[in-house]
Amino acid sequence: MQALVLEEKGVLSLREIELPLELGPDDVKIAIHTVGVCGSDVHYYTHGAIGPYVVREPMVLGHEAAGTVIEIGSNVGSLQVGDRVCMEPGVPDLSSRASKLGLYNVDPKVRFWATPPIHGVLTPEVVHPAAFTYRLPENVSFAEGAMVEPFAIGMQAAARARIAPGDVAAVIGCGPIGIMVALAALAGGCSRVFISDFSAEKLAIAGQYPGITPVNIAERSFAETIAAETGGWGADVVFEASGSAKAFAGIFELVRPGGALVLVGLPVEAVTFDVPGAISKEVRIETVFRYANIFDRALQLIASGKVDLKPLITGTFRFADSISAFERAAAARPSDVKLQILIGSGEE
Repeated sequence: MQALVLEEKGVLSLREIELPLELGPDDVKIAIHTVGVCGSDVHYYTHGAIGPYVVREPMVLGHEAAGTVIEIGSNVGSLQVGDRVCMEPGVPDLSSRASKLGLYNVDPKVRFWATPPIHGVLTPEVVHPAAFTYRLPENVSFAEGAMVEPFAIGMQAAARARIAPGDVAAVIGCGPIGIMVALAALAGGCSRVFISDFSAEKLAIAGQYPGITPVNIAERSFAETIAAETGGWGADVVFEASGSAKAFAGIFELVRPGGALVLVGLPVEAVTFDVPGAISKEVRIETVFRYANIFDRALQLIASGKVDLKPLITGTFRFADSISAFERAAAARPSDVKLQILIGSGEE
């Protein structure tokens, strides 16, 4: 089957590769329609590794996907052939201690698409467990279905934050995940969300959403802005979504006493931060690794119309142009938020 293959660091090819397509009794076979280009995919392409996950042999990229069920296993009753679906890309060992605690996202044995050595889904067909496959409501397009995965990270961050109605949030980093976090924070009950970045183009996209206030930190300090907007008190919740080690300098100036810091971005380099600054305010620190038990809720929130992710899709490429899509993503244009690759055809 043809697929977009990361041969090694910096080398992509669109070629035939043998992939497992054996249908088990609890599985469904899916014709892939749309796949989003994620920052982790790009990082594997440009760096060859993310932390302990190293590309040691050719790997198919892609994990943000939606498509159509074309075959079902003998035990599957929740889905039918022809259903439009999106897929949760991480499949844990359901008998593991982590899964039994409801923390299957941190199961050491989880098999996650496009995480070495597991192949991703930038290919026409895949087989996936029905338990981690979700029917798209009629009003949700394939393009939106492929956005459920990154939005689920925002939902996980909002859940970890324990938002109270009326909270004020601050988000560091206005990339795809930062904007997803901001939208999830609003949906979770925040009255206002401030989001910071150096990119005027990305901030303008985020600023289209009511309730989100963009702050260009090339022009004004984020800490000064938060202090001015909260009477010197600070934000109830601060989300670090940039993944930059530099973001941790003075980060506790943003948080109110007794507030929360939620770490979403994954820094490549080592991070140091002000422990006394955290302790003196008794800041609660939370971390986010993917998501658990939240994918279907993310989909329903999109279907409700309360969260519109369509403005974040800034480019769509044909499958034949997949390499060009990754080259553009690696170039990190300021005006790009989410790029997608169209594999299938037909009705949305």
